[in-house]
Amino acid sequence: MSESQSEPIRRSIEVEYWVVDSDGRLTEPGPLVAAAPGVEREFVEPVLEIKTTPCETTPQLRAELFERIGKVLAVADEHDMGLVPLATPLNHDEIADLPSERTRIQQEIIGSDFEYVRHCAGTHIHVEQIPGRAIDQLNTLVAIDPALALVNSARRFRGRPLADGARSKLYRWMAYDGLAHQGRLWRYIESREDWDRRLQRRYEEFERAALESGIDRQTFTSSFDPESAVWTPVQLRSEFGTVEWRSPDTALPSSVVELADTVARTVEHLRDTEIRIEGDTGRVTDSQIVLPEFTHVLEYVNAAIRDGLASESLCGYLERMGFDVEAYDPISRQGDDRGMLSVAQARERRLSYAERLERDVTEAQSMRAD
Repeated sequence: MSESQSEPIRRSIEVEYWVVDSDGRLTEPGPLVAAAPGVEREFVEPVLEIKTTPCETTPQLRAELFERIGKVLAVADEHDMGLVPLATPLNHDEIADLPSERTRIQQEIIGSDFEYVRHCAGTHIHVEQIPGRAIDQLNTLVAIDPALALVNSARRFRGRPLADGARSKLYRWMAYDGLAHQGRLWRYIESREDWDRRLQRRYEEFERAALESGIDRQTFTSSFDPESAVWTPVQLRSEFGTVEWRSPDTALPSSVVELADTVARTVEHLRDTEIRIEGDTGRVTDSQIVLPEFTHVLEYVNAAIRDGLASESLCGYLERMGFDVEAYDPISRQGDDRGMLSVAQARERRLSYAERLERDVTEAQSMRAD
């Protein structure tokens, strides 16, 4: 085995959190942005993004993510602020954008439905591309996209129950409904050329929509290229040399790291494993990875969004694909989510989960110290 074949696959995480004040109201992150490396503003005012560097092992990834979140929390404590690991703010009407030409163009093209995107906070998991196997990696991530259910963290939008995975429903079925190929999971691909053709077609469709909305071509091309004009849950990222999975909600850091570990181990398994696409069940074994036909993947995805881990068929599928379902306790399955949640109740719940996140980080740091 060559050195490149024996080296571990690097993986990284980007996670977004709502920032709240001491009353649970959404607020701008302010001093939190300078608290640690990899901390950035997102495109809406009350969301903060925390990124790791590419890490060779899960313990390294866990240590770096928790260290960076811990530094942000230390500054947040000084300013009576908190980080909330919920995919939506549960109930909040107006969320303002940061000034951005890209955001303005999207708003012009998508129209009022772009409001749905402003209410979403998620997690992105990157895994390093294996030379000669990147297409298999992408197709495998397409097949395990239903694993988003393991970290669903909000059922509500503007106070009302929407779905077990409200953020996924907002993105895939509501925000980009007017752009047929955006937001949703794409079919398996056959080659990089196939991927590049799809990117180019989606870019041209988006450009036409921009021109029809009154955006001039030069303004559009200065903000978008084929790769950055696409919103789909699984992407080949030439800029980073990774395959990116964008489906999971934001969640407690320990759950996110557990999920990233299984994803990295699954795609790393491709180095010495046969892969094929057939049937409706799917499975990962020591000797092979069998991906279900795409129509069946979509059935599992829809169950993950609508019902989450309440779907027995979904849980069975995820177990066959190598996930320890019992190791997860999605926030969306906790508590009573029937009826309307008021703004005041949403603030209380945000504060409660900000405290949960702090405990999650403190417990992880204590375990490392031991």
